[in-house]
Amino acid sequence: MNIFGMGLPELGVIAIVALLIFGPRKLPEIGRSLGKTVKSFQQAAREFEEEFKREASALEAGEDKNS
Repeated sequence: MNIFGMGLPELGVIAIVALLIFGPRKLPEIGRSLGKTVKSFQQAAREFEEEFKREASALEAGEDKNS
């Protein structure tokens, strides 16, 4: 398993440190907010990609008419 160039031992150390810093009650809340942030970022990236493809298609269609 390799996430962002980190293996399982590194992720385990990060999880233990986060648990020690934030405590067991705050950690699920932080995880939820981080998940929501990642989800909104993915949605924004998907919307950007769709808009980019739509504009590229419109430009190609315009070039075809001019040819």
